[in-house]
Amino acid sequence: MALCALSTQTTSTATIHAINFRASNETILSKSTFKLPLFWPWQKVKMGPLSVSPMGFGTWAWGNQLLWGYQESMDDELQQVFNLAVDNGINLFDTADSYGTGKLNGQSEKLLGKFIREYKGKKGLQDNIVIATKLAAYPWRLTPGQFVNACKSSLDRMELEQIGIGQLHWSTANYNPLQEMALWDGLVAMYEKGLVQAVGVSNYGPKQLEKIHNYLKARGVPLCSAQVQFSLLSFGDEQMEIMNICDSLGIQLIAYSPLGLGMLTGKYTLSNLPSGPRSLLFRQILPGLEPLLCCLKAIASRRQKTMSQVAINWCISKGTIPIPGVKTIKQTDENLGALGWRLSRNEMTQLEDAARQSPRKMIQNIFQTR
Repeated sequence: MALCALSTQTTSTATIHAINFRASNETILSKSTFKLPLFWPWQKVKMGPLSVSPMGFGTWAWGNQLLWGYQESMDDELQQVFNLAVDNGINLFDTADSYGTGKLNGQSEKLLGKFIREYKGKKGLQDNIVIATKLAAYPWRLTPGQFVNACKSSLDRMELEQIGIGQLHWSTANYNPLQEMALWDGLVAMYEKGLVQAVGVSNYGPKQLEKIHNYLKARGVPLCSAQVQFSLLSFGDEQMEIMNICDSLGIQLIAYSPLGLGMLTGKYTLSNLPSGPRSLLFRQILPGLEPLLCCLKAIASRRQKTMSQVAINWCISKGTIPIPGVKTIKQTDENLGALGWRLSRNEMTQLEDAARQSPRKMIQNIFQTR
């Protein structure tokens, strides 16, 4: 495959690091005709009772050795990653009780709790951090009480008194509908006991999303968020239907894998594949991505951004809250550069037209329901 040359040069986010936006906002406006960008990290988005940054960070890699090569020696840099994100206005961090391989199961939650406790930045920022954790629908979690206990275990790992958003990681409707109802009642119990400020779901399709929304509403529990795989490699009729349902019901859509597991960064080619299981998927999809990657590169060059920043900004501009994964300072700095600006309607159309030319899309989660 003869792909156009892809640059991954990181655009500096020095302006974000240098400007204390909240403190200097009025001074800037009074001394110039400065126009505020549409998305600053400090500009919050309502998600149920919570106010969150327009982009969060995912922590799937924090403990996952199989797919992301995690080692405990990375923890010091991960603390710096967390600090840098919070210092620059990011307050939403997504995790799960299943994140972490083998003996490291739950490691992501443990690290997040530790990083919150050890954060030494500006006062007040620490108190506004929102943790969204996903609780797995394991086959042995068959009763509402067992699901509540899972939530309490997450709280213990993070050493927190309350979780921001308690999410059901996937639906069991396709293979165990009775368990599904017990887990829904578990969400209600978690909310009523004050273990979580809000509840959400993940990997729910449009029909099941409406069902759980109506069920929870009848119990007096608002459904705050719905998390779905959403990117330029994963948007189609079903994702748009989910988005429309979320808009109509007041549910915030969270976009996971906004960079297609790294395929939209421009870093990888068929001669430069990632190690591990991702390489198999990349071999299948990369050959058809030339139009999209070239379009991303052209817009990034014109905007003086990176391809990753353009891909993430597309998700934000579509009305979602993307949660790209981060495990290095460089990735964090680059992802922050997706904020503070917005793609034009014409640029979004160009990207979407290019994406539609790809013969293969991202594989959906096996638990994704209709």
